[in-house]
Amino acid sequence: MGKRKNLGGLAHFVKDVFKVEPSSSSTLILDTESPESADATAVVEQIVGSSSTGTTQAPSHVGEAETREEERKAEPKFVSRPSKKRKVGLLGPGYEKYDATGLTPHYTHVKQVPEKLRKYFSQRNRYFSLYSKGCLLDEEGWYSVTPELIADQIADRCRCGTVLDAFCGVGGNAIAFAKTCERVIALDTSPVRLALARHNAALYEVADRIEFILTDYISFAKSYLTLPDAKRHRKIDVVFLSPPWGGPEYLSGTPTLPSTDTEGRDVDVPPSQSETKGKEKEAPERVEIEEEWMGTKLKALTCYFGGLAGGQEHLFEKDLYT
Repeated sequence: MGKRKNLGGLAHFVKDVFKVEPSSSSTLILDTESPESADATAVVEQIVGSSSTGTTQAPSHVGEAETREEERKAEPKFVSRPSKKRKVGLLGPGYEKYDATGLTPHYTHVKQVPEKLRKYFSQRNRYFSLYSKGCLLDEEGWYSVTPELIADQIADRCRCGTVLDAFCGVGGNAIAFAKTCERVIALDTSPVRLALARHNAALYEVADRIEFILTDYISFAKSYLTLPDAKRHRKIDVVFLSPPWGGPEYLSGTPTLPSTDTEGRDVDVPPSQSETKGKEKEAPERVEIEEEWMGTKLKALTCYFGGLAGGQEHLFEKDLYT
């Protein structure tokens, strides 16, 4: 009886896994009738086939991952369009929401300026010391804006909590008030001029102190006065009125002087001494008129009422709207 051949690791694998005793030959005998034998045969054939080719079959989950990767690459790609950036204007990056570049020209040379505005352009740095940095003025602004030094003088006299600039224009006075007051309410009837005023205020870094409102002063005042006291969240300490003066054409007109004929008109006659004798005289409220000169030219007249007038500071504590 010959010796039993050593079948190696494969025979031991079959014996341990499939509980089948291998024969002395290299052929593995299995019961092909049973399902277990059929399954075992398939597994053995798979192992032997893989060994003969020198490769190892990849696990099924690796193949599925490769399939998903191929499907993903085949899918149409939807690229999100980047958000549109605002164009950076005269104010530079970070100030796009305030920038009014394009609403009106920013002149840098006298040849760019219309003939009727050239004399105002020569004073551009008097109007705004930061003009070369990008200040903007429309046509009305060129001949209506208060020169910066004068605006600063008025603002210094009007130091308070909240000031109302009833005709802000391109922002000359509103910017000056923002330097000396806690809060500025700026009104104008032109959306373009309000945009220019906010642009200029951002250039002076005071836009956060100014509230720009598109309305006229009369409508605003009436609306404010109809509010109950409890709803007047912000007390207005000073009202500044500097309406547009009409422009260069105004100078060419002939002023209408008041008539000196008193016939048929009511005339106030001061009371005689006998009528006032024995009565305590009340000091009349004063109005202070201030002249603002630049060189040899009178540029503005400012009238101060109430507690703003010299010698009447005690009246400043009174509420202007009560």
